[in-house]
Amino acid sequence: MSAKKEKFYLVREDFLPDGMKKTLEAKKLLESQKVDSIHEAARQVGVSRSVFYKYRDAVFPFQHMVKEQMITLFFHLEDQTGALSHLLSVVAQAGCNILTIHQTIPIHGKANVTLSLNTNGITIEIDQLLYDLKQIEFVNQVEILSSGVS
Repeated sequence: MSAKKEKFYLVREDFLPDGMKKTLEAKKLLESQKVDSIHEAARQVGVSRSVFYKYRDAVFPFQHMVKEQMITLFFHLEDQTGALSHLLSVVAQAGCNILTIHQTIPIHGKANVTLSLNTNGITIEIDQLLYDLKQIEFVNQVEILSSGVS
């Protein structure tokens, strides 16, 4: 008998049904040991236990899916002295190991940079890292190109 191959999708939070979002909140409470039972976690976030059990093995925060994996990020940067160095510093401070760097020659004051990162040692959530990178003055664009086993 062959096992069914699972498929995974990356879905933006605002598109998730309420039950899935609340299940994620309940799982976070359980993982952080802020509650002692599934019943207590479900009650606290306002979801039934049946909804929690329905989604608990099917919905995961993005950062859990990229643990011990490689992620490839694309950046559109302004050509400024120290820009790449600062970008790499933010990534390193988050605990990511930089595997590859590819930078194009700047054209019209802009360059494209692609970073492949091992996220095994990441110390913050992936979405927080992306937010931090988008806040850098000379970063015009940040995209996740791929995520896979390193």
